[in-house]
Amino acid sequence: MPKLLSDKPSQFHLGDFLTKNSMYIVVAAMILYTGLTQDNFFTLGNAANIMANTSVRFIIALGVSGCLIIRGTDLSAGRIVGLTAIITATLVQRPDFAQKFFPDLPDMPIFVPLLAALAVGALLGLLNGAIISFLSVPPFLATLGTQIMTYGFVLIYSQSKPIGTFKDEFVAIGQGKLFGFIPYITIIAALVGLAMWVLYNKTRYGKYMYAIGGNENAAEVSGVNVRFSKIKIFLLAGLLYGLAGFLLSAKTGSAGAGAGMGYELDAIASATIGGVSTAGGQGTVPGILLGVFVFELLKVCLTYLGVTPDMTNVIQGIVIIVAVALDIRKTLVKK
Repeated sequence: MPKLLSDKPSQFHLGDFLTKNSMYIVVAAMILYTGLTQDNFFTLGNAANIMANTSVRFIIALGVSGCLIIRGTDLSAGRIVGLTAIITATLVQRPDFAQKFFPDLPDMPIFVPLLAALAVGALLGLLNGAIISFLSVPPFLATLGTQIMTYGFVLIYSQSKPIGTFKDEFVAIGQGKLFGFIPYITIIAALVGLAMWVLYNKTRYGKYMYAIGGNENAAEVSGVNVRFSKIKIFLLAGLLYGLAGFLLSAKTGSAGAGAGMGYELDAIASATIGGVSTAGGQGTVPGILLGVFVFELLKVCLTYLGVTPDMTNVIQGIVIIVAVALDIRKTLVKK
């Protein structure tokens, strides 16, 4: 029996393949070149450092991803991370430190600062969701306002002072390694990623999220409570930012007013590189992880190659533009 036309295997088009994967190909070539020309690049120490940096940014990107999937965004992510990092820092200083931020604060278990960071992140995420859902403010403007407001909170709370001298058990969370190689925060990030994968793929939460991103009006007609779903998405994003802020302080061993600055842009770029469409309705947790990893490797390679921080910013900006342009191109082709 002759095969139907639809049964023919799809032909491989080199041009389309190179276009869709150009970002990964360029970064892979850069990794190979950097490893062959620079000492200490292909080392366990550098790998552990990349994993640690990727872990915190992966958690932030997971929070941003939900906002992007529903055709929104979150420009406040970095500042919420910074605020929760500062709050965490003021609560985990050594009890015997003479210049404690809160001199009369008693020693407390590590889970207390964690809960404080999660609560503050959730509150700001809830605020974003409420403004967007009930006041119908576009996500770009709503989260821009929250970003500026949150930075004001950071300056007021921290008094623009750097905060450090943390308890050893707290620093161990961010700087400790399993088997001397795998950072503890990478394990935490992996667990968070697994939980988010289940949430996105196996629950009503994920089903509604993708439905809103695909067609908000159709989702509402189908019985989805769009307002409540958006609030939950931004609330969860705030929780993830709070966790990231807690881990960021543990990783760096200090916190200042600049903590988290620009992290939201890296997260948006990483998520887009990883396949989260700016047109909404698309995005996977493995793709987000890959995008964060590629973006982090790009920055590390540029550092090893001696590229100045100023020029690194230029290159990162170009990468963001190219990633969004490719995403738009793929969307137009599908239409």
